[in-house]
Amino acid sequence: MGYTLKHRPLVWLVVGLVVGLAIGGLWPHTPLHAVATHGFENFAIATGPVDDELEAVYFLDFLTGDLRAAVLGNQGPQWGKFSAFYHYNILNDLGVDPAKNPRYLMGTGVCDLRRGATRIRPGRAAVYVAEVTSGRVAAYVIPWSMQAHKTGQVFKGALLPLDVTRFRTAAVRPE
Repeated sequence: MGYTLKHRPLVWLVVGLVVGLAIGGLWPHTPLHAVATHGFENFAIATGPVDDELEAVYFLDFLTGDLRAAVLGNQGPQWGKFSAFYHYNILNDLGVDPAKNPRYLMGTGVCDLRRGATRIRPGRAAVYVAEVTSGRVAAYVIPWSMQAHKTGQVFKGALLPLDVTRFRTAAVRPE
């Protein structure tokens, strides 16, 4: 009887593993990034990356127009604790009167803007806030410095407004 691979399933398993590992090692690696957005009554929450290692969580209070962000520390005494905090009030940017029951939508997206030679640069995500009745949307970013973050010190600052535009030409009257 001649030697055939048909009768050697273990050999085929080993050959398959070797071929699979070789292809996996040569295949380009593409990291996956996920963001989350949710709203409840008068609040919205979203997440978005600030760099390759960290992400921010964004909170929007519909009643006050306060947009806040926080980033967890990943080094030193702030490891696993919120160590960077940002704030900005969006009411003036969107031309909203909080007494008129504004309706917001909020989401994040990758916004890897050109970075200059400065140490402070925009984070890798923009947070977009739309007010439905006015038809306006605004974009904001976190001014991010990995060097400052690595010091382990708590940081407080302001979100940076990028732009405001209309996504609807006519304002909607609330019911």
